[in-house]
Amino acid sequence: MEKIVKINIEKLPEGFYLAISDAIQGLIAQGRTIAETLEIAKGVAKKLIEVQITNY
Repeated sequence: MEKIVKINIEKLPEGFYLAISDAIQGLIAQGRTIAETLEIAKGVAKKLIEVQITNY
């Protein structure tokens, strides 16, 4: 099952992009491009959700 989660992305002064989400606590991802950052964020979100499900 896929879920839509709002992710905020901002460009850092160093030129990288940072992604965070209020919907998934602990989701932080950084990449060189927006696409790379989103891909990393997706993987992090999956792992965080798996941990939450396992702990319940």
